[in-house]
This record gives sequence, structure tokens and C-alpha cells, in this order.
Amino acid sequence: MMSDKIEIIGLSKKELEDILSQMGEKKFRAKQIWQWLYFRGVQNFDEMTNLSKDLRATLKNHFILNRPKIIAEQISKDKTHKWLLEFSDGERVETVYIPEADRGAVCISTQVGCAMGCKFCHTGTQTLTRNLTAGEIVSQFMVARDSYHEWPSPTDETRYLSNIVIMGMGEPLQNKENVIKALNILSDGDGIAISRRRITMSTCGIVPEINDVLEKTGVRLAISLHAPNNTIRNTLMPINKVYSIEKILEACQKYQSKDGSRYVTFEYLMLDKINDSVQQAQELVSLLKKYKIRATFNLIPFNPWEGSAFKPSTHEAIKSFANILQKAGFACPVRVARGQDISAACGQLKSKTIS
Repeated sequence: MMSDKIEIIGLSKKELEDILSQMGEKKFRAKQIWQWLYFRGVQNFDEMTNLSKDLRATLKNHFILNRPKIIAEQISKDKTHKWLLEFSDGERVETVYIPEADRGAVCISTQVGCAMGCKFCHTGTQTLTRNLTAGEIVSQFMVARDSYHEWPSPTDETRYLSNIVIMGMGEPLQNKENVIKALNILSDGDGIAISRRRITMSTCGIVPEINDVLEKTGVRLAISLHAPNNTIRNTLMPINKVYSIEKILEACQKYQSKDGSRYVTFEYLMLDKINDSVQQAQELVSLLKKYKIRATFNLIPFNPWEGSAFKPSTHEAIKSFANILQKAGFACPVRVARGQDISAACGQLKSKTIS
């Protein structure tokens, strides 16, 4: 028999206020509960000690306060940490924390599986099962915080889980409303309080939704580009046949027209003899100069997975490609592959039991 209780993680502040008001509670109670959930990270209502016992009992009767179940977790030799998480219906996703010396990014999933079918991505071999709820998106970060004991919410100067990248399983803009809601909870100053400038949403280019989501959340934009022209991108990413590179760059122009400080990060997977030649780097520079896009590039060495037909570019090819972008004025770090030994690297995530 299904419970008629409401999942409290993932409710917006307004929704929480409205429900409490209907229960006859004062509006300020919503802020108190919000801070217990998202600032202190409590996992049961009994820990909310500035609420009366009667109110705590009422909350237990009306709400569910759960974390996803950790089915398995692995820590790479480079300290990358991966969790396989299971939600209440049994569906699973993977979440990854990528640490640096004094900070790090949590890579969050937005769907179970993915419908985009990008040829280089392991997640894309798993068909889309469903969208995640806002609560399921937010709770992935909360699980990571639990593991690293970062409750109550630390300041920007002291937190190790300092950034969020919406780059896990799924295409965020196919789950737009839940992603907007989740990002606004994660960045809310009364709770988890990750600065919006430290949250990056990556999309393969669902053009009509890009600017709506960015304006409603204030987070940063990353585009999975991976090709300098439509001919190559069509073969790698089926979505390009619907939303071409030119349409994506026009959306980027619109995004940047609102604020001169906005940069776009272009993610570019380096695939041997597919998209990594000197000529293709020059073509990429010409394209971005034409559209006057202020951008940085992340060059990503391809992370092989069983069954893939692609090979990673050589070190020499990556270096030559990066040099051309840098000489044209684009910041162009080459991303170091992280977590490959536990299949936690870019493009390797898949919701299976970790063996």
C-alpha cells in the first residue's frame, strides 16, 4: 500500500510554507524546518529540537524524511568517490565526488538513464527510465555531505564539497522543472548555500530550454560540444540533427548578452582521429570568433568503456589542439581523467550494481 505522506526533501520553501499553513502552523516554522533539513542536515524529525514534540509528531505523520539508500560506494586511488544510490521505487543512479587539494565538485545525476544516445557515452547505452524528482537530485548532494561530515553548511572558505556540476546521468534540460527546483534549493542561502557561481549545468543542447533554466537559477552554463562542425557532431550526438551547433551558439549569445561576465564552458571530448586534428581546432576557433562567444574549453581525454568503438586521442594531439585554442585567446585546461579505475570518469556512469 502506497503512503500518502509527502517527501519533504525537494519541496520549495513556498510549498513547505503553504503545507504548514494548511496544517495551522505559523509561516516562520517553514524556515526553521528548512534550516534543520538543509543547513544542519538532520535525518529525522526528532532532531529538530526547537520544535515542540507535538509539531515533530505532526511532521512525522505528514512527511517522509529519507536519504537514498547507498547500495555501494567506491573510492578511487585518486580519491574520487562514487556512490550507487537507490531511490524508494528501486531505481538507481550514480553520484561522484571529485576532490581537489582544498575543494571539490559533486557530479549529480538528473535522470535514470538517458535518451540522448551520444555515441561516446556509457550512460547513453542505458535507455531512459524516468526523470528524477527535485528531492532525488538534491539528496544526492546531501549523501555526499553526510559522507564528508559537512553539516552544518560550512562557509565557502572552509568547505571541501565546494562545487556542484550537473553532469551525471541524464540530460538536465529534459527534466527542466525538477532541475530548476533542485538548483534553487541547493543554492538557497538559508540551507545548503552553494553559491550559484559554483554550480554548473551541462547540456548537450536542448536549445529552447537553455536560457529559461539559466535565468531562473543563475547557475553557470556548460555545453557538451565535442565537434567543430555539424557533420561530425551529427555522427556523435543525435540531438544535433534537431539543434545544430549554430542554434546552440545563438542561445549562448543570448545568454551572454544579459551579462558581460558570463562565460560558457565548452566540453570537448578528445576522440582519436575523429575530432582532434589541428584543422579541426582551427575550425573551432573560427566558429567561436564568428559568434563572438566568450568561452573556456575543457578538453576531456576519452574514458574507454567496454563495447565502445572510440579511442582516446594521443597526448601529442591533445597538446597541439590545446595550443591552437590557447593562442586564439581561449582558456583551455586539459582535464585530468579522474576515477577511471572505478568507472567514475566522464561518460562512464551507469546505474548498475558495482562489482
